[in-house]
Amino acid sequence: MPIEIPKDKWNGKVRTINLGATAAEGGTRAKVITVGGETSMPYLHFEAPTPNTPLIAVEIKSRKPTDWSPLLAEAWGEAMNNPAAWAKAAEAAGAEMLILWLTLEDTPADAVSAVKAVLAASGLPLAVFGPGQAEKDNDLMVAVAEAAKGERLLLGICEDKNYRTIVATAMANGHLVNARTPMDVNLAKQLNILITDMGLPADRIIMDPTVGALGYGIEYGYSVMERLRLAALQGDSMTQFPMLVTVGFEAWKAKESKVGEGVPASWGKWEARAINWEITTATALIESGASIVVLRHPESVKRVKAAISELMTA
Repeated sequence: MPIEIPKDKWNGKVRTINLGATAAEGGTRAKVITVGGETSMPYLHFEAPTPNTPLIAVEIKSRKPTDWSPLLAEAWGEAMNNPAAWAKAAEAAGAEMLILWLTLEDTPADAVSAVKAVLAASGLPLAVFGPGQAEKDNDLMVAVAEAAKGERLLLGICEDKNYRTIVATAMANGHLVNARTPMDVNLAKQLNILITDMGLPADRIIMDPTVGALGYGIEYGYSVMERLRLAALQGDSMTQFPMLVTVGFEAWKAKESKVGEGVPASWGKWEARAINWEITTATALIESGASIVVLRHPESVKRVKAAISELMTA
């Protein structure tokens, strides 16, 4: 006797959003990437197909970071000294999108120079994030948005304390925003309401619910993302946005990734452990509904891509 698999039927749908613009669309990107569009919980292919494959973005910096793991410095080598060279190396490693993270030391002119260099070096769609201080982010994002008008950049970090300026410059210059909130469904929804109330079209918002790394809050981050997806499928229009998660930033802060000496032998070799920390965090969050995962190590890019391929064909 055949067994019928029960299927949920949902009224809602995650929005389909395009990042980047080709020459025909007023930009210079080699291609446009598309995320979102899901009509079921992640990878339940028997209910509905997953229309767009999750994307891997690689994080690069406008200046060589001094607080990154030496394992990452070894992996990227001299490319870390120049954002354009780093962008080329990231694309060669398999990145499908780049995240250029600016620093507190950058002036608006520095930021514009770095963005233009990366745009010239790689045809991948680009996100540009400020250092995370509201006033500084505003100064840098306005300059960047104006200098890269028409490229459909993803601008961040757009939070409740500075969203007005970043949303305004995104609207004026044809970009998208990365709406970041602490791990909370209602806060994520509220920021999306505030952004759309300003007049930014809903198809120019990526939701960043923030997460934790393996062993450092991933369970709560996972559950928040899962609840956001459930709300979206149930018809809540202010949660129907693709999600981006900064996995590399979180995973490489963990002690298990940072520390190579003075740890139990049972922890294993440092490099393998650190890379696996990033990979495991990324794959878990992809399974919770992430559309874009931001990674740091090139080996992680390769192996997370393989995991995504299995999820898409299972």
